[in-house]
Amino acid sequence: METQTPDYYYFETQNTTDFSFDNEGCSITSFHGSHIFLPLIYYLIFFTGFWGNIFVISVVLTKGKRSGRLVDTFVVNLALADLIFVVTLPLWAISASQDNIWDFGLASDLLCRLSSYVISVNRFSNIFFLTCMSIDRYLAIVKMMDSKYLRSSGCIRATCVILWSVSLVLGVPSLIYRKVDDNKYCTENTSSAFFLGMSLMMVLLTFVFPVLIIILCYGTIIMHLNKHCSAAGNPRANARRRHSLKMVLCIIVVFVVSWLPYNIFKSITIMSKLSKADLSCDVSSLQYNGLRISCCLAFLNSCMNPVIYFFLDHHFRRQAGALYQGCAGKQKLLQGFNSSASFTNGGTTESYATSGGRTHLKMLQ
Repeated sequence: METQTPDYYYFETQNTTDFSFDNEGCSITSFHGSHIFLPLIYYLIFFTGFWGNIFVISVVLTKGKRSGRLVDTFVVNLALADLIFVVTLPLWAISASQDNIWDFGLASDLLCRLSSYVISVNRFSNIFFLTCMSIDRYLAIVKMMDSKYLRSSGCIRATCVILWSVSLVLGVPSLIYRKVDDNKYCTENTSSAFFLGMSLMMVLLTFVFPVLIIILCYGTIIMHLNKHCSAAGNPRANARRRHSLKMVLCIIVVFVVSWLPYNIFKSITIMSKLSKADLSCDVSSLQYNGLRISCCLAFLNSCMNPVIYFFLDHHFRRQAGALYQGCAGKQKLLQGFNSSASFTNGGTTESYATSGGRTHLKMLQ
């Protein structure tokens, strides 16, 4: 499949048309069958991410008040960000099946801007919440006695509000610069060197710098645990901290592995544009297809966290089991109520069914 079209998969703050993917004399080669397997991948991410994150939010919110885990506040916000993001994937799947044409009637431009904005906000909020989860683990394990206020539920909720606000603001460039061009591609105008420089700075501030903070937190935690592994303390509490640490670390590793290739290709592309490098056809093709693959890998992250919670977090599995048993118990009570009501016609039996039904309803409330 030969194409000279811009790569719409470069969602964030760049327009790949301006990144010389259509070099004069070059025919950028896209993967054969990409208009088939890319939509399938996006639909798969959509269905698994949608139901998976709804499941996570339902489990944590249903039993969250009893769990006493402050880290669950970040878990819910991560799941919410991923849930909002995956809702936009069907739009990109449809566009991918139409050779990147973005045609949704009169709402095309609005959907282009909003879906790009949601993707940007999701990326920023994810890395911010993961960074805060790392800091929370650092405070809980290394600064346990000095972090009671910082790890209070009120402080964590306020932190989440601030992070959402910052993410919403940082995503505004996607609303301003993203549009549907004359060729019906959802792209951005990045001819400004200032805007390109700002985009490169955003990579540093919203990926490289947070990852360094995460590495510093976990490095300090590991050294602290090794140093105090035999110190006296509550074995049960220490086991809980280690388990929570392992879960958060796994979530962070998955995020970094998912988004690192995308950020590498993104940075290289921006720098080549800023330096006005004369790229060969092979390099242009590598950038084009590299962005497509790295975007697919990055978006897989939105449906991975529910899997991590279910298989690695026994606390989450207990909550899910309790939620399932509660729902199953209510269903049995309703079935018993309906059954007793169907076999009563009057007299003593009707009176018994009525009182039994009231008992069932009280238990359900």
